[in-house]
Amino acid sequence: MNQLRLDPLSGRWVAVATGRQMRGSVFVPRQAVPFEQPARCPFCPGNEDETPPALETYGSEGNWLVRVVTNRYPAFEGGQPFVVDHRGPVFTEAPASGIHEVLVFSPDHDLSWASFGDVQSDLVMSAIRDRVEEHQSTPGLRYSQVIVNAGREAGASLEHPHGQLLGIPFVPRELVDEQGSFSRFAGGCILCTAAEAEERAGYRIVDATERTVTFAPYWSGSPYELLVVPRTHEAHLHRSSPQDLWGVGRAVRNGLSALRSHLGDIAYNVVFHAAPYRATSPYHWHVHVLPKLTTRAGFELGTGVYINVVAPEQAAAELRGALAGLVAHASADVAS
Repeated sequence: MNQLRLDPLSGRWVAVATGRQMRGSVFVPRQAVPFEQPARCPFCPGNEDETPPALETYGSEGNWLVRVVTNRYPAFEGGQPFVVDHRGPVFTEAPASGIHEVLVFSPDHDLSWASFGDVQSDLVMSAIRDRVEEHQSTPGLRYSQVIVNAGREAGASLEHPHGQLLGIPFVPRELVDEQGSFSRFAGGCILCTAAEAEERAGYRIVDATERTVTFAPYWSGSPYELLVVPRTHEAHLHRSSPQDLWGVGRAVRNGLSALRSHLGDIAYNVVFHAAPYRATSPYHWHVHVLPKLTTRAGFELGTGVYINVVAPEQAAAELRGALAGLVAHASADVAS
């Protein structure tokens, strides 16, 4: 039976309609057409002159392992004050000032987050923390958004695995809605409660470690969607302990590895949500992992109600099995 489920973070209804899988060709395959790459990949070692100078590099012995540069085509740039200008009854604008940076995950052109070792994953998370701290110290900025777009369908323009960090002078609506949901929730913290309830139930859990809980949310709006929640209640990513920060990065790696093992080379987005810099209202930072398997059609665009054709219970069981298989394979390799 189809169900409506309420997303307590966004306040949005989600329709879980598993029967729609029977239509055939439900999932959008990742494009086989290669990226239109420049003659020299700007993110590969030796081509550093193709990007602006590095803001940060991480590595040893003169060889970088993670690199942060200014985006050459920024959506937000400059230090103009965020002053709203009303130019008519429905015409309101403000300068798109801020910071837009690229985080190059690795010198290896083909090394995605799903294949990171612990050291590489920890370095990427440390770089994210350091840049958010830098954004916070920049006058006029209020919030940092960290994203990963992997694959054309997910919005990537270059194949070399990378993420983006944007420091902006306002708090976006999605975060305002989540903040409001945390404040209104009467049972304590929404995500602490959700993680505890999912662990008790068990059947939507994909991965649970000392530091994190990864599950397919009850209210999943898209197939195989994952939510990574640090066990320690902390509103701000950049104020988390190194162990919690690194634990989240490894949980994201495990989730992406399970998705790749089960579904193949799919496009996906990873979205980090943390409280605005100076927010004091209740919040718990977390990560959304969103495989790009379906497209939003007219009903979803017109109503804001998502239709998910794979029940999160089914998705979690499949990904849990895929992750267990990867662990067993790794153990066998070590033993041999």
